[in-house]
Amino acid sequence: MNTTPIHQTEEAAAAARPRVMLAFDPLLVGAAIGLVGCSYVTLRAAGWSSLAQRQVEYAAIGLVAAAILAAIDYTWLRRLRWALYGLTIGLNLVVFGIAAPQTGVAAGAHRWIPLPLFQLQPSELGKVMLIVTLAAIAVERARRPSEIRMTFRILLLAALPALLVVAQPDLGTGLVYLVVAVSVLYFSGTSWKLLTALGGLTVLAAVGALAIGPALGVNVLKGYQKQRLTTFINPPQVCHTQTDTTCYQLQQSLTAIGSGGKTGRGAAGATQARYGFIPADQDDFIFAVVGETYGFVGAALVLSLYALMIWRTMRILTMAKNLFGTLVAGGILMMLMFQVFLNVGMTLGIAPVTGVPLPLLSYGGSSVLVTFVAIGLLESIHIQARMASAGKVRALLQ
Repeated sequence: MNTTPIHQTEEAAAAARPRVMLAFDPLLVGAAIGLVGCSYVTLRAAGWSSLAQRQVEYAAIGLVAAAILAAIDYTWLRRLRWALYGLTIGLNLVVFGIAAPQTGVAAGAHRWIPLPLFQLQPSELGKVMLIVTLAAIAVERARRPSEIRMTFRILLLAALPALLVVAQPDLGTGLVYLVVAVSVLYFSGTSWKLLTALGGLTVLAAVGALAIGPALGVNVLKGYQKQRLTTFINPPQVCHTQTDTTCYQLQQSLTAIGSGGKTGRGAAGATQARYGFIPADQDDFIFAVVGETYGFVGAALVLSLYALMIWRTMRILTMAKNLFGTLVAGGILMMLMFQVFLNVGMTLGIAPVTGVPLPLLSYGGSSVLVTFVAIGLLESIHIQARMASAGKVRALLQ
């Protein structure tokens, strides 16, 4: 009886070994590049040709950063958790020492650090650094089980930078920080009962602060933030542009999306976008430009690319070789999902206006670079998982 020794099955082991060029997730990268392409076309259609060119340049730099991160083992970032957290706090404090712009939609806001090529927004960079920090701490605490202590420690660590960001003021990004913290708790196995209790306490604290704060002379929210909240809860029938800019923004956004129809009005016919009726059409309300210019078809394409990106992120989450990778992927997943829902939702009137950018579609160097950094981390998790899986197969075949 002829038998083949196990050690001669090297060809089978080689077949199971992921090739270097195919170890990354091409669909994830393809979705990201597709969204950048949609951003370029949309910005040009809205008359922002120079911004469209810069968006592509930011994306090219981001792709390089993603490739570098994908080529290394993400687990070494656990050692840098406190350095990354300190950097998040430090950079978000630095902006308060920089003069705020006095004109434009960002008048009075302390959000940017001027650099030679672009303005760095530390709150954007802090999203990914906070994910890595909280994931590393959750893994460390998992070795010493104390669910309540770990939960409050992670929430407190997230609350400090979130409060700094809200004070800049940037309420939307502050909410992203809290969502990231909750996602790390959820994927680390925190019980539903504890999460539900925390959610209830958070709602009560928020309502209490909004109701009692003004009576005590403490304004928790700025005037325009209150306006955004009241307009969302109880939108008026008629908008007055001089007194209710949020209502005007929403009205123009809905008009633009509704006029797009099935295939859109085209760049020349998109009057809402072309003549500046849509506020912040290059960043916050860029989805309204997509809806008016390219209609249902264009909006469906953009949302399909986001669905593809989210699906691949979920896939990578399940593939991760260790808990740290799972938590990092889970944090990035919720960050992307929350931003997409909040941004698209506010253009449709189903979420309050918060100024959260639409990843890779809204114009902004910091947002684009940070999103590609997140993609690089996801690719590193994917590659390391493939390599670990292939190593197990080789060990079995030897």
